[in-house]
Amino acid sequence: MKVKVSRKAHFNAAHRLHNPALSDSENEELFGKCNNPNWHGHNYDVIATVKGTIDPKTGYVIDMKVLKDIMNEEVIDRFDHRNLNLDVDDFQAMNPTAENIAVVIWNRMRKRLNDNLELSIILYETERNFVEYSGE
Repeated sequence: MKVKVSRKAHFNAAHRLHNPALSDSENEELFGKCNNPNWHGHNYDVIATVKGTIDPKTGYVIDMKVLKDIMNEEVIDRFDHRNLNLDVDDFQAMNPTAENIAVVIWNRMRKRLNDNLELSIILYETERNFVEYSGE
């Protein structure tokens, strides 16, 4: 029997969608307002879902305090009130799209979880726009 447990967190960050291999006009056409050279920001919500078997000793799939600590250390402390392009090493050579941010979050959290647990990340960039990544 496998159960999913989830935790939601929030962070604010600025970014610019830009591909340096393209001209300024190509970037503007491709990314529109998101290519603003003076950056733009989002109020992100991230939901981390861990799936696994309930431990008969604890009754947990994962201790929610542990999940909270992992999210804070790997996501919130690194991304909150940052410029993703300039302040976060993960995006020095990667365009910080919602898709790429979700993959980075998944990779950072995955390394902190036991191998027997599955992980899925949902990242809301706006109320209506979100992406999901589960390592596939």
